Amino acid sequence: MIVLVLVGVLLLAVAGCVCVVWASRGGPRWVRGVAAVTLGLGEVVRVLGRSGSRSRSGSNSSSDG
Repeated sequence: MIVLVLVGVLLLAVAGCVCVVWASRGGPRWVRGVAAVTLGLGEVVRVLGRSGSRSRSGSNSSSDG
């Protein structure tokens, strides 16, 4: 079941990337909308990933041994 969910998320991500490329080449209006949503979600994930890594790196002190 989890594999099906992950495959679905992967297909959505690939479709979003295709729409971004298609929109950059002047695709229809709905493609530009999907591309804008894809780029917006990518920005949100990037910001959340950055804030999560910052909080983890501040609490853990790693050494190379």
